[in-house]
Amino acid sequence: MLSSKAFDDYIIPLEQWIEGGVSWLVENFRPQFQAIKWPVEVTLNGIDSLLQMIPPILFLIVLGIIAWRAAGWKVALFGILTLTLVGFLGLWEDTMTTLAMVICAVVFCVIVGIPLGIYASRSNRFESMLRPVLDAMQTTPAFVYLVPVVMLFSIGTVAGVIATIIFAMPPIIRLTNLGIRQVQADVVEASEAFGATKSQILWKVQFPLALPTIMAGLNQTMMLSLSMVVIAALIGAGGLGVPVFEGLNSLRVGLAGIGGISIVLLAMVLDRITQALGTSKHLERNESS
Repeated sequence: MLSSKAFDDYIIPLEQWIEGGVSWLVENFRPQFQAIKWPVEVTLNGIDSLLQMIPPILFLIVLGIIAWRAAGWKVALFGILTLTLVGFLGLWEDTMTTLAMVICAVVFCVIVGIPLGIYASRSNRFESMLRPVLDAMQTTPAFVYLVPVVMLFSIGTVAGVIATIIFAMPPIIRLTNLGIRQVQADVVEASEAFGATKSQILWKVQFPLALPTIMAGLNQTMMLSLSMVVIAALIGAGGLGVPVFEGLNSLRVGLAGIGGISIVLLAMVLDRITQALGTSKHLERNESS
């Protein structure tokens, strides 16, 4: 029987390889990574500035209208009351920063993820190549993303958003691919029989029929984004993760508690609205109107 010490002479130096690879990227491609950072930074700063500039009462009214149109008056009232409570907890600015980070991350996840999901649905080879990458992205612990992101993009809110984009992108890719593949073959064949091109079949037949599934992926991406932006406070990102992190460091249970409560309430509001937008009933109502 071999003891565990038998492995000591045959340790694979993967740790050194990873460190060397990341260091090589930092030394040789830092300008390219800063170029990747720029559009995220501009988008995030624009959204954050807009949300911070809007008076809370006006924001609550707009939120209520959106929630009412998407999910009914109960969700609208719930959203207004919960965010009003967050404001009275003294965390309104942090909540707006967190919301800006989530919106920015979701925007880039949609821009990158939906085209990848569409291409995966049209190519079995690409899907088989993409699947292990998505598996790794979904199973890698969230904290693991923080170290290479800090080395490549430095610390701050923008770096936190980039880590969030990487962490939250797999669901929108997977469910876009799944939704389009689940469209019935006879529907596609009927479209081809009427002379529709591949592009017309995709955007006028497959994509609308797959939209409820794609919206479910969007919902999951948004929830993962919200969880990751809190963890991103460890690398200097702002938002509701800051009171949680400070409360943890100083053992201030109350500070961490109100931060956690605010995160839960914001997540519930976003979840209710996006779930309602993804239901077939709501989509059918919009198409008929």
